[in-house]
Parts: sequence; structure tokens; C-alpha cells
Amino acid sequence: MLSVNNLVTSYGLIKALKGVSLEAREGEVTCILGPNGAGKTTLMFTLAGILSPDAGTVNLLGHNLTGLGGPKVLNQGLALVPENRLVFPDMSVHENLLAGAFTQSKAMAVEVSEDIDKMYTRFPILKTRYDQLAGTLSGGEQQMLTLARALMSRPTILLLDEPSVGLSPLIVNEIFDIIKQLNEDGMSILLVEQNVNKALQVADYFYLLDQGKVTFGGTPDQLQNDDIIKRAYLGGE
Repeated sequence: MLSVNNLVTSYGLIKALKGVSLEAREGEVTCILGPNGAGKTTLMFTLAGILSPDAGTVNLLGHNLTGLGGPKVLNQGLALVPENRLVFPDMSVHENLLAGAFTQSKAMAVEVSEDIDKMYTRFPILKTRYDQLAGTLSGGEQQMLTLARALMSRPTILLLDEPSVGLSPLIVNEIFDIIKQLNEDGMSILLVEQNVNKALQVADYFYLLDQGKVTFGGTPDQLQNDDIIKRAYLGGE
């Protein structure tokens, strides 16, 4: 459903992405692995329209998203949950959720209200914090809020950039349970994650990004049988 072809993105004279091509299939979790500085966040920002590529194309269900900019990309059904959560700290939980629905028209007020109720059902801790400033939430609660806020846009595909970073093992387990449930409910997900063992529990296909290039693509079994990846990411010998 999401097709990325020969994507090149630069910061000044430095090319962060050097002809990246990959696909994310409908109804699946696709995971991108890679060391720090590999270009993973640059890729996610480019897909979400926050950065404009120098070359290449991004297509979602046949629609060309290349260079549209963030709001238009979001309107087309691609929502990003950024690394380090980035809630609106001086707004309440409820206001953050409403902000996630800014692409919906005023005529959809009833649907927006229903969607908020769904978020409170999926993330019950947020319901108990609905009037609390988002900046005062714990890291795990903020991660749930950014997930819920992205879902308020009714995306076709959800991009998750390092959702486990900085969280305790217990909260990481909870976040991955949520990811698995979202996927079981039909959500297509493109996931950037360093915790390979957790990613293996949810992902259907893996790519390895290194120095701005895709150097591996394969199933979980192929990933676990690749000697180089086993040594680098899975503690193999």
C-alpha cells in the first residue's frame, strides 16, 4: 500500500537518504532497523511530508505524496508518531486528542466525539487524565497520548518512530501489546525500532537501513538467519 522508490533526502550537502526503496503492505507491520545515524528518522520525516526529498517518490494506495507537505500527507491517510513523543505539553490530554482531529471538518463533530471515546476505551489511563496537562504525564502515558492523537486523524497507515525509546521494560511491553492489537484490528503500521526482539513479536517484514541505504529486506525468519544481523542486533555469534 505504501511504496517508496529511490528516495533521496539531504541536509545541505549531506545526503541522509541515498536512494531508499521499500514497501509496506496493507494489514501488515513493516519494521525498519538500523544503527544511530542510519537515516531512519529522516526517512519517517520525509514520508510524513515534514522534509522534502531531493529525488524519488512516495505513493500511498496509488496517490503520489511526494513533496505535498505534512498537512496534505496527513489528509491522505499517513500519520506519524514521532520519536520522543512530542505532545503539546501546555494542552490537556483532551485538547491533544482534539488537535489530532484537526483535519476533520466541523460537520464531523459527532464522529470526532465518538473517536475520542474510542481512544479512552483503548487507552483507559488517558481517560483518567483527560484534563491533565500533557507535559505532566509520565513517559509511557505521553507515548499512549501521541498514539491516540495520531489515530484521531483516522489514518490508513501509522508510522511509529522508536515508540519504545526511553521507556521502562514494563511500559515497552504495554506499548507493543497496543501495536499488536492495532494491527489485529486492521491498522497497517510502519515501525522504526531498535528493540529487535520486541519487533520480532509484531513485524511481518523487516528492512535494514544503514548509512542512508537499504541493505537488507526480508521476513522475520530471514532476519534471524542472517549472520551479520544476528551479530549486530540479536546477540548472535
